[in-house]
Amino acid sequence: MVASVRTATHRRLGAAVSAPSASAALVARLAASDDPVVAYRASLLDAEASGDIARLDALRARIPESPMAVALLRGRDVSREILAHAYRKWQGPHWTLTCLALIGYPPGDESLRPLMCRIDDWLFSKHHLSCPRTTVYRGQEDRVRRCASQEGNAIWYSLLLGLENERTIELVDRLVAWQWPDGGWNCDRRPDAKSSSFIETAIPTRGLWAFGRRHGYEPAIRAADRAAERMLSRRLLWRQRDGSLLRPGWGGHVDQIHFPIQFYDVLFALQVIVELGRIDDPRCADALTLLESKRLADEGFPVEDRNARTADEVVSRGSFADWGPAGMRRSNPLVSLLALEVLRAAGSLAGPRAA
Repeated sequence: MVASVRTATHRRLGAAVSAPSASAALVARLAASDDPVVAYRASLLDAEASGDIARLDALRARIPESPMAVALLRGRDVSREILAHAYRKWQGPHWTLTCLALIGYPPGDESLRPLMCRIDDWLFSKHHLSCPRTTVYRGQEDRVRRCASQEGNAIWYSLLLGLENERTIELVDRLVAWQWPDGGWNCDRRPDAKSSSFIETAIPTRGLWAFGRRHGYEPAIRAADRAAERMLSRRLLWRQRDGSLLRPGWGGHVDQIHFPIQFYDVLFALQVIVELGRIDDPRCADALTLLESKRLADEGFPVEDRNARTADEVVSRGSFADWGPAGMRRSNPLVSLLALEVLRAAGSLAGPRAA
C-alpha cells in the first residue's frame, strides 16, 4: 500500500513508463546525473529506473541538498526588508515556492511554512483585494480584473509542497468566483477588455485542477475544464479569427520555450493540458508538432527565452539558482525532460532528428 501511494506521488511529476527509444539514451544519461533534481525527473521517464520506488524516494529526498534547491532557499533567509514583497520577481517567497515545486522538492518541509504565512498575509490583505490590484467595474461584475496566476500558483505549490492550509480552499473559491464568462481570467484594467487572457489562465487552470482532483472538489474541476476548453478552442496557440499566433501584451512569444518562469507558451500550455488528461484532444496536434520541431540533435530541447538571470543578490527578474544552459542550439536538461514528458503523454515521440 505504501509503495503504491509513493508510486502515485512520483507519477504526478512524471510518468513511470518507458520513453521511446529515440530519446532513451538522453533520458538514461540524465537519470545518471549527479544533480538529484535532474536525476529524479529523468528517472521518472527512464524504463529501468522508473519502477524502482526506493531509488526514486532516495533521489527525491536528496533534492533539498541539490545546488538548485540550496540556491533557491537563499530567498528564505533574505531579510524581509530587502525582499519586502512576497511576489518580488523572481526571488520573493511566492517565486521561491513556485520554483521549489517545479524542481520536485519533496513535500512536508515545515521550514517553508513561514514563507507560506507571508504569502497568505499578502494574498489575503485588504490591499491585495482592493482596486487597483483587484478591480470590478459596475455592470461588469462577471469580469473581475485580477492577476489570477498569483492565486493559481499559490494553490499549486501549497499542494505539491505539503503546505496546504485552511485558506487554500478560499483561494480556490476565489478563482472559481472570478472566472470570466469565456472560461479564463484577466488582469487587464481597461474597461473595454472583453476577453480573458491566456497569460493569466494557464496557471489558475493547473492549480484548480490539482486541488479538485486531490479533494474531489467539483467546482474546481469544472472551472479547470472550462478554462482548458478556452485554451483548446484556440488550438492552444492560435487565434480563431485568422489562425495567426496569439500575441500576448507581455510574457514573450508563445511559440518559444520560456524558462524557468512559466506563464504561457508552447511547452507550458501543453504541460497543463497533460496534467488535465486532455493531451489526446486533436486540437493539441499543431502545438505538439511545434514542440517536436524544437528537438535538437541530442534529442534535447532548448530554453529559447531565459526569463530569469542568475544573481547572487536581489535584482529585478533575478534568480538565486542556475537553471542551466539557454540558447537555440543548446539543450537544457530540465526543459528537455519536461518536453519529453509531454511528448510521451501524447505518444508522439518520433525518431532522431538530423543534425
